Parts: sequence; C-alpha cells; structure tokens
Amino acid sequence: MSAPPRPAPAIVPRPHRLTPLSGRFTFDTGTALRVAPGAEHAAVLLRELLAPATGLPLPTHPDGRVVLALDPALTGLGTEGYGLTAGPDAVLLRAARLEGLLRGIQTLRQLLPPEALSDTPVRGTTWSVPCVQITDVPRFSWRGAMLDVARHFQPVAFLRRYVDLLALHKLNVLHLHLTDDQGWRMPVAAYPRLTEIGGLPHGGAYTRTELAGLVAHAAARGVAVVPEIEMPGHVRAALAAYPHLGNDPGRRLGVWRQWGVCDTVLGVHDEVLDFCRTVLDEVMDTFPGSHVHIGGEECPTAEWERSPAALRRAADEGLDGPKALHGWFMQRIGAHLTAAGRTPLGWTETGEDLPAGFTVLPWRDAAHGLTAARRGHDVIMAPYRSTYLDYPQSDDPGEPPGQPGGIVDLRTVHGTEPAPADWEPEAAARVLGTQAQLWTEYVPTPAHAEYLSFPRLCALAETAWSGRRDWPGFQERLHHHRVRLDTLGVPRRPPTIASGEDSS
Repeated sequence: MSAPPRPAPAIVPRPHRLTPLSGRFTFDTGTALRVAPGAEHAAVLLRELLAPATGLPLPTHPDGRVVLALDPALTGLGTEGYGLTAGPDAVLLRAARLEGLLRGIQTLRQLLPPEALSDTPVRGTTWSVPCVQITDVPRFSWRGAMLDVARHFQPVAFLRRYVDLLALHKLNVLHLHLTDDQGWRMPVAAYPRLTEIGGLPHGGAYTRTELAGLVAHAAARGVAVVPEIEMPGHVRAALAAYPHLGNDPGRRLGVWRQWGVCDTVLGVHDEVLDFCRTVLDEVMDTFPGSHVHIGGEECPTAEWERSPAALRRAADEGLDGPKALHGWFMQRIGAHLTAAGRTPLGWTETGEDLPAGFTVLPWRDAAHGLTAARRGHDVIMAPYRSTYLDYPQSDDPGEPPGQPGGIVDLRTVHGTEPAPADWEPEAAARVLGTQAQLWTEYVPTPAHAEYLSFPRLCALAETAWSGRRDWPGFQERLHHHRVRLDTLGVPRRPPTIASGEDSS
C-alpha cells in the first residue's frame, strides 16, 4: 500500500507551486546561514524576525546549512519571485533580486510553528519546518493596503507593526493617507501651522524622524510607503491653518469635526500652487519611493464657481469653466511630481478625470478601471464594494459601527478581480494590482484597525499574489493561519471601542 499524500503547508497567500517532500529540517543553536553577496539584508531580517521567539543566533558561516542565494541570472522569478527548497539537511532560498529573498523569508516563517511569530521567548518548542519545494512568483506587482491616519491619528509604533503584518502576507505597499479635512499629520517645515493647528483633532502629528524611520523599517521588509497629501479638496485642516490658501481669504475656519465631504477647497491662485509644490518637495524628501498620491477625489467646485479669482484663472487658461479647474490643477501638480522623477497617483471617479501620466485608483466602480486603462493610465484597482475595509464584515449585531450602506465580507474581498477576464489584453496589462482601503472615521484605535484588516487582508493578499479562486482551499488554510494571527495578537472579535482593548 502506498503512503497517503503529505498535506501541503497552510501558506497564505498560496504559493504558485508547492510540492511537499519527506522529512523535516530543524533549526537549532548550531544552525548557521550561508549568505551570498547582496543577500546580507535578507540575513539581517531573518535573524531579526526569528530572534524574539526562538533566541536562535543564526550566525553567518561558509558552511551554513541555511543558504540565502542571490543570482540575477535566475530566469522566470522576476523582481519578487523566489525558490525555496527545504530538505532534511539544508534549506536553500534563492531569488534573482533581494525583494524575492524577503518574500521567501515570510514563507519560511509560516513554515515554522506558529509560536515562531511571538515577540517574547518561547521555551520547549522544536523549531522545524516540513521539507518542501516551492517556486513562487506574484501575479501583480502592486499589492497594497491604505491606512487613513488623518481622520484618526495612529501612533508610529502601530504603523511599524502594521507594516510587519503586511509583509507577512507579501503585501508590498503601505499607502498612508496623511491629510484630510479632519487632520494634517505630515510635518512641513515651511508651514508649521499645518500640524500645530491641523493636527490637533483626533490625535496629533508625526515627526520627520518618525516617518523616515517608518520608511526604513518598511524598506527592510520589502514594503514601500506611499504618502497621500489630499488636494485640491479634502483640505479643511490646511485651510484652518492657512486661510489665505482658500477661496475666501478673510474667512476663518476650524478643522472639520464632521465626517463626509467638506465643501471648502483650495484656491487656484499662484500662492496655492507654490504651497502645494513646497509641501510635496518636503514629502518627497521624506518618502523616497517612486509614487506620490495627491488625492483629487470628491472636490466640490461651488467655491470656484463664485470666486472672482477662480473665474479669472479659468478664463486666463482658456478653460470651459470653473469645473475644468480640477483637471487643470491636477495637471499642474502632477507635472511637478513627474519633473522630480516621481509618478503621481490619484483617485479616479470616472476613469476620465485625471491627466495623462497619472496612475489611477478607481474606487467608485470597477468599470472605471477599464475606462482609465483604455485611455493609457496604469491602474490600481480599489473598488469600494470589495476593498473598503471600513464597511462592516457581517450583519452580526456585535459588529462595531462602520460605513453605512453595505457589507464587505471575507468572501467578497477574496473575490476581488483586479483584471477581469472580459477586459481586452491591452487594458488588462495596464493593471498594476490592487489594494484595500481602511478609512478611519469609525476606527479610533490600533486594535480596531487590526480587527477590520484581518483576515480580510489575507484574502486580498491571496488574490493579488496568486490569483487563485479556490474559496474552500483558502478557508482551510485560513483556519490554520488564524493561529498565526492569534500568536501575533490580532483580535478575533471587535475591540472595545471606548478603550481600544480586545474583548476576546
């Protein structure tokens, strides 16, 4: 009688190809790393991630049994792909790029017992992994999560933890929504009142040092931090600090303490454009990545329609009217980012409302992504019906308050399709990936944010990395993966809203 097939390890997201092998490899105090040139950062990360629970030193040695190999000549793995082979006597992790090694390290963590994810020492556990052969390549290059820290400020320690949770699931973008009507969290030396005034409600503001440290922490894990500075709408906090940037310079406003869409927007005079460029220059100094998000959505034009200065600007620029100032404004600011070597990002509400050169995030309707792709935009799919995590996860009466008007449950997120099969190939090729959005009107604490994020981000990671639609298989693997989330302290049940404490 033949032996029964060995069960595949419960890895989330599902690897592209995984073959269970016989036996196990055990890490012990004598286990050393053999590190190829260029792989040193991966070795540092592996030690950093495993040390708290295991205490394993994992020194570097020419004869180390855990091999981190970096070979640019490897074909078929791309930027983030990796190969992982664990045998009884050795582990080989190889990739063409450092990013691939970082993804493979997260898989190796999931192969270890769940206790390996603990941030405190664990005694009496054998640190072994099942023997396995994995070849893994992501489906999409952009696999992200947006976290709104403008509506409710979150401490930088939580942002670092959130990055760690993203990296575990091979999500590679933290989109940080830093400004809105209700708060301004990004320090700008040239405009200190932005945080002195605009950062007061619902929390506070970050320092440049904190944000630079977050960027470095994320980069070490292969996660890019993409800043978002809203304009020309969603700017009430900025106008509370600097009223002359608005359309009524004599008006005095407070930071908005309501939720929804505020009707106050930036003016379109030269001083406003100078302000935006100065702010974005400081943003680019702090966030060195390739993309900068400048919002662009939900911009009422009523103020422009009655502002003499805005009407003059529209006439001088030969525009059809004040409504066209939105596209004009976005083109001007986008060109500033492009000239600095960055790619401007913006929310699209129709697929046709942002200038050429923008990478767009369709959020109202997935069909707008097709429209944008056909116009030549690169697209990151973010439709609210399947990626907005501020909506309740179920209709259970115990769910905390969330956005009204719908439910985004786990299966809905799992069913997100960034590049639908009925799109023509040229349009589908424009899709960089997808991301989830966690707006925080109803999310005052880190524990609440984690409860809403997981396990729904597990489902998004599965979709963005592997593209598999095996719902029963995902459920089975998630059942095992939930133990890992428990070890990490991610709440299973809604936190107590008043205190932010987990009620489980």
